[in-house]
This record gives sequence, C-alpha cells and structure tokens, in this order.
Amino acid sequence: MRNSDYYLPSIVLALALAAKLPGLRRGWRDPLVRSVHFVLFTATSCFVLAAPATIALINRLTGTPNIAAPLVYCFLCAFSCTCLVLIAYWRGGPPSRVRRVTRGWMAAYGTVIALLPVLFALGEAPVERLRDFDTYYADTPYLREMIVLYLLAHTVAAAVTTLMCLLWARAVGQWLRVGLCLLVAGFFFNLSFGLAKLTAIGARWAGGNWDALSTTAAPLLASAGGLTTAIGFLVPLLAPRFTAALHAGLTYTRLGALWHWLSRAQPGAEPPRRPRIPWWAAPELRLTVRETVIHDELLRLQPYLDDRVRRRAYASAVVGYAPRRYARAVGVAAMVVTAVEARREGQPPGEGTDPAQSGVHALTAALSPGREGLVRLSQILRSPYVTDAVRKEAAAGSAMPSPAPGERAPSADGGAPRRATLRPGPIPSPTYECAPGVIGRRLCRARCRQGITWMSYRVRCAVQPCALEDPPIDPV
Repeated sequence: MRNSDYYLPSIVLALALAAKLPGLRRGWRDPLVRSVHFVLFTATSCFVLAAPATIALINRLTGTPNIAAPLVYCFLCAFSCTCLVLIAYWRGGPPSRVRRVTRGWMAAYGTVIALLPVLFALGEAPVERLRDFDTYYADTPYLREMIVLYLLAHTVAAAVTTLMCLLWARAVGQWLRVGLCLLVAGFFFNLSFGLAKLTAIGARWAGGNWDALSTTAAPLLASAGGLTTAIGFLVPLLAPRFTAALHAGLTYTRLGALWHWLSRAQPGAEPPRRPRIPWWAAPELRLTVRETVIHDELLRLQPYLDDRVRRRAYASAVVGYAPRRYARAVGVAAMVVTAVEARREGQPPGEGTDPAQSGVHALTAALSPGREGLVRLSQILRSPYVTDAVRKEAAAGSAMPSPAPGERAPSADGGAPRRATLRPGPIPSPTYECAPGVIGRRLCRARCRQGITWMSYRVRCAVQPCALEDPPIDPV
C-alpha cells in the first residue's frame, strides 16, 4: 500500500481527536471521556507509525533495523485494550464490576505490551522489511512468538468487542444503535485483519505463499476498520448534539416570521432593544433569546387582542374548507396580526374588556403546548386565510363612519365607548359567490375557490358536501 493509504485515515482520526479535546479538558475525571480520547489517539498513532515512510524514518533515526515493528504492535495492543475498556464503561453497571473488568483487561494487555519488546530483543531481524515483516520473519525464533502474540491479542479484542456491540445493539435505539452498528462493522474489519495475518503466517508455516493477505488485504481491512470504529465511537456522542443544534436552528428560522412581525414598534417610539448575540453563539442560545423576545412582545400585546377577530377569521377559514384545527390557528394568527396593527397605529387598548380577556385566553390556549405552539403560529402567518381575514378587518374598519372631533365611537359589544378600530361589528354570515363545480348531479356555488389551487378545489368538492347545505358555523 502507499503511504497515503495510512496517512489519510490518520488525518481523519486526528481531526476527530482535535474536535474532542475541549471535552477532555472539562471531563478529565470521567473514565469514559478519557477512554474515547485514548481510542482516537492510539488509532491515529497506529496508522502514522505503520506507514512505510514512518517505519523507515524510525529505523534510520534509531539505527536498529525493524525497531518500528514492536512499536507499532504495542500501539495496536493498546488500541485493542482501550476499545475493551471503553465498551465496559459504556455499558455501565455496578461500579465494582466495571472496575474489576477494566482492570482485568488492562492487566492482560499490559502484560502483552511488556512482552513484545522482550521477544524482539531476543530474536534477530537484521534485514529491514517495511511491508512484509510478519511473513518474512514468520519462522524466526522469538520473532515468531512476538508476531503471533500481538495478532492473537488484537483478534481476541476484535472478536469480544464485536460480540458485545452486536448483543448490545439489539437492546438500545436511536443514535446509540447506529454507533454500535458502526462499531460492529469496524471491529469486524479489525477481526478480518487479524485473521488475514494469521492465515498468511499459517501458510508460511505450511510451506505456502499467501503473503498477499498480509501485505495487501490486511492493511486495507485495517484502514477501513479504523475509520469505521472511530466514527462508531463518535456518532452516539456527537450526533445527538448535532441533531439538537439542527432542530434549534430550524425552529429559530421558523419563528422568524412571528419575531419580525412582533418587532414593529409604535409610531414615534424607539424600537425595543434586542439582546446582542455573537455570531459564534450556539443555536440553542439564539433560539432561547428569540423565544423570550416573542413571549415578551406577546405579553405587551395582550391589551390589544380581540376575540371577535379570532372568531370571524375562524368562521371564514372553516367556510373556505380549512380543517378545524388549522382554522383555529388561523383565527389566533389573525387576532395577533390585527392587534399588532392596532398598536402600531396608536389605537387605544381594550384592556379589561371581555373581547380582550377572551383573546388572551384563546392565545394562551393556542400556545399551551410550548414551543410548538409558537412555531405553528409563526408558520400560519403566511397563510392566505390569515391575509384574507386581516384584509376584511381593515376593510370593515375603513368602512365605519368616522366619529366627530372629540367624540368616541361606541364599541360593537355595547360596552364603554371606544375609538373606531379595525375590529368592529358582529360575526358576518358567510356569503357565496359563483364558483361552479359539479358534485354528483348538483352544481356547487360555494365560496371555496378563493386562495386555493384548482386541483385543491376539485379534491375538496369531491370529498366534502356543498357549503350551501352546511349548517350555520359556531366558531369556538
């Protein structure tokens, strides 16, 4: 293999390690955090040290042929041990049992790592081999034992971790299952690496020549296993954070329409100060600030709410064949938009009146699910039903006769006199325009084609009764 086949995985693993280093500083005392970082470090070191160019450099600097071989084997055993320890901490359980299992693995692999340099020192490897050290010295005393020892240790670790992750993946879900499935694939590649090496060595002992398994297939399997294992360890740790950040960013964007609409200030007044957020702030912080600002503005808007506007908009949406739940959201959105316009035009608030109190209750009920209610309200602002309802309110307000100077117009509900607003009059009865469509053998002239496409009109007329035959709507 080329040097780039070793250095490319090491670069990817090094980037993952660099991304995790801030977490190591904060959670150094957590053994799980330490294990994750040590897995990435040992995997990166194995690929860097196993590259032929690195092996030649180490041999030249030390002056000892093949001295890089036991060094690579020690890091590979350390990687195998760390994977076992990480799985033990990851699965959890009684602390005493976890400590006993992890100490057993560390003691076993510590012994293997200590024996590898001793066996290399006892053997003789005068000929430098950069790519086929295992098969070339498969019959050499002591070096043979060193090669078989590290391969057995690596194969056992790969087999145990593969089995543990496979059994554990059946009992969990979501991102943890995805990570475990990737770990199963990565450890299977590592297991195949060890088996390919052992098969090539066995063929040497039997007098055959299957060196291609050790020099070509095994490095490719190791490269794929290292990358897949690193990704498998990172997915359960980083994917939930990425998903939460993505969801926060999408929610932040969806609340933009409501945030911009509520930001309209009264004439002559300075715009309300918004918290300044740095560009590097997390999406969750941006979403929290925007949500807080929206709630504050809705609280200031409560005296201008009018439940009569909501009821009229709801009735208009239902007549337009909107679903009931959608029509309720349309009514609340039209009430909020009309209240914003009333405050922006300097109209007096109706605080304490029955329509205002009913409007506050309706808005509270619409936002009771929490953030989803705000998102629904923000998205419904762009609905043609809301635009049509606000236009009707504005037209009705402009059609009202203006009161004489110094005189106040009476309110529509007969209460205290108030200046004319955009919300006069009772709930109008639905009117119908000629928009023909055939339902069976009858002609549909319901006012249901406004603001919808021709296909939507055909589908709705096919599955719903004629609006002319509907009973009067009670907008609740």
